[in-house]
Amino acid sequence: MKFIGRFMIEVGLLSSVFDALTFGLLLIVYRAGPALFRTAWFVESLLTELAIALVVRTRRPFYRSRPGTLLAGSTAVIALLALAILYLPLVGELGFVPLAPAVVASLLAITGAHVVAAEVAKWWFFRAGTLLALDGAAHQEGT
Repeated sequence: MKFIGRFMIEVGLLSSVFDALTFGLLLIVYRAGPALFRTAWFVESLLTELAIALVVRTRRPFYRSRPGTLLAGSTAVIALLALAILYLPLVGELGFVPLAPAVVASLLAITGAHVVAAEVAKWWFFRAGTLLALDGAAHQEGT
C-alpha cells in the first residue's frame, strides 16, 4: 500500500504542475474568457488523462508496451471525439466554443510534455524503489 500511495502522490503532484501550466497558458497567454477556458480545459484534461493512463499502466516506457486492442482503440476514438465535438453545430449547447489551431497545438504540446515528464517520473520512481529495496535487503543481511 505504501508503494501505491507514494506513486499516486508523485503522479498527482506532477499532474498539478501541468494543471498550473495549462491555467497559466489559458489565462495569461490566450486571455481566455469562460467559454474558451472551459473548452480548452475539457480538451486538455481529457487528452492528458487518456495519455497518462497509457503511461502508468506499465513499468516499461509506454511506447514499449503495446496496450490491448480495446484500450488502444477506445483511447484513440475518445481523443478524436474530444477534438471533433468542438466543431459540431450544437457545440454551444455544451458551453464550448471551437478552438483556434494555435490553442489546440498548445494543448497538444502540454499533453506531450506531461507524458514525457510522467515517463521520467515513472522511471525515477521505479529506479528509486529498486535502490531502496536493494538498500533494505543489504541492511537486513548486515544485521
